[in-house]
Amino acid sequence: MTTVDGIPEDAMRRLAEMKPGQKTSLFTSDLSVNEFLLVREAGFRPLGMVLGSSIYHVGFQFGRWSKNQELEVLSNAMYHARELAMTRMEAEADVLGADGIVGVRLEIEFKEFGSDLAEFIAVDTAVKADEPGQWRNNTGKPFTSDLSGQDFWTLVQAGYAPLGMVMGTCVYHVAHQRFWQAMGNVGQNVEIPQFTEALYDARELAMSRMQAEAEALQAEGIVGVQLLSLPHRWGGHTTEFFAIGTAVKPLRADHTIAKPQLVLPLVD
Repeated sequence: MTTVDGIPEDAMRRLAEMKPGQKTSLFTSDLSVNEFLLVREAGFRPLGMVLGSSIYHVGFQFGRWSKNQELEVLSNAMYHARELAMTRMEAEADVLGADGIVGVRLEIEFKEFGSDLAEFIAVDTAVKADEPGQWRNNTGKPFTSDLSGQDFWTLVQAGYAPLGMVMGTCVYHVAHQRFWQAMGNVGQNVEIPQFTEALYDARELAMSRMQAEAEALQAEGIVGVQLLSLPHRWGGHTTEFFAIGTAVKPLRADHTIAKPQLVLPLVD
């Protein structure tokens, strides 16, 4: 049984026990000791681990395997499944009254009970600021960030706030070489233009979609970007390019980063 936003009833009971002010409330977190202390020093206290899950059937798409092409059915499936998991994690954080989520992990696990079934999981620690502030993003949701506790502390100390994890995906099929083309490359150092163009195009599509999400959040930029190539189970000529990072903004419109002061050692 589920309740609002797809959160199971058991999860709602767990969240109710973790809400601040409850006699039995205690936080859970997978932050390391150093990360926990730095998050506290940054002015945030952990409320508890929050998670979102979606078991998704990843479909199949027919196409012309002799040409480079994006497999849009698969791209949409991989994006939507991650978005469902992220949205449910954000909903749990919202129930706790959190301002954001630090150190988000977004994982995929293909299940043995179906080669085309995968569980998409988003999980990490919901936090709340000690002092009131505009920490939620322009959509009214808690911020999400895959930054470590150390990087989160550094970001806040520099006068910046995370807005949300932004991502872009592209599942792409790289055309097969014709037999005589492949034979002509044997023993030679030679670029294969159709492969170069395919991988370049796929990465560019993933990056541009990530940037579009950041623009929708009115971010100044994206930090900690990772551009991953994930083969999954589609065979050697089909891969997913996945771009992910944390969109950020300055805490004040007139913000400037102070230049570090050079301290010279005393010389006798």
